[in-house]
Amino acid sequence: MSVAETGSHSHYLGDSVNWFESEPGQSLLQAENHRISSILPDLFGYHILQLSTWTPSDLMSASRIRHKILARRPPDQFTGKNPDLVCHNSALPIDGDCIDVVLLNHVLEFEKNPHQVLREVERVLIGEGHVVILGFNPWSFWGLWRVMLAWKDRFPWLGHYFSQSRVKDWLTLLDFEIVKTEKFFFRPPIRNSRLIARSNFLEPIGRYCWPFWGGVFLIVAKKRVSSMTPIKLQWQSRRRMIASGVIEPNARMTPVKVKDE
Repeated sequence: MSVAETGSHSHYLGDSVNWFESEPGQSLLQAENHRISSILPDLFGYHILQLSTWTPSDLMSASRIRHKILARRPPDQFTGKNPDLVCHNSALPIDGDCIDVVLLNHVLEFEKNPHQVLREVERVLIGEGHVVILGFNPWSFWGLWRVMLAWKDRFPWLGHYFSQSRVKDWLTLLDFEIVKTEKFFFRPPIRNSRLIARSNFLEPIGRYCWPFWGGVFLIVAKKRVSSMTPIKLQWQSRRRMIASGVIEPNARMTPVKVKDE
């Protein structure tokens, strides 16, 4: 049973908070922050959006983009930084072609319709905009733990872990260009801090000996420009959006304020 099918958001929010405060959760967040910090500084623009389902961390701090938007699903309460936007990831209240970078932090594996989430990402991204995806690798220690513990219906083992190759196929169908892929975090999700420290040697060895088995995969993809509209006109439209301070909604969207700093 996936978390999206249960309807008990607050229950799973508590599970995720407790897990991310555990030894494996803290180790994972540290590793992900380190990898994202090496990628975001090279992605430029006006607006960056992070979609998060249950993870409490804001991974956008390394980005040079000034306007950062943290979006969360609408459970009963939030932990960590308060979100700028509360919405469902499959129906973003943002107009199309206006976000430069979208970061998906363990979103697809906990969504009922991950394809629709990616379609929404493609819709809101500008041409040549980037999406950065973090996901749990099913072919790893983490995937093995999920096979053994999914019956407990607890975070993070209740998610549907998609392979990196499958997510790449979905992105290709949406006409994205795959820019970068990698896998990292080769330690098993054990809770004993002493055993975690002893397993640190797996990181350098795993990168060279069995890179396919990293617990987390990372994908950076770029939205291809399929429109014949001249690039100059696209930039003029974006200047008007920035000047007005509002991302204009369409018929099915709720407007989102874009703060001018």
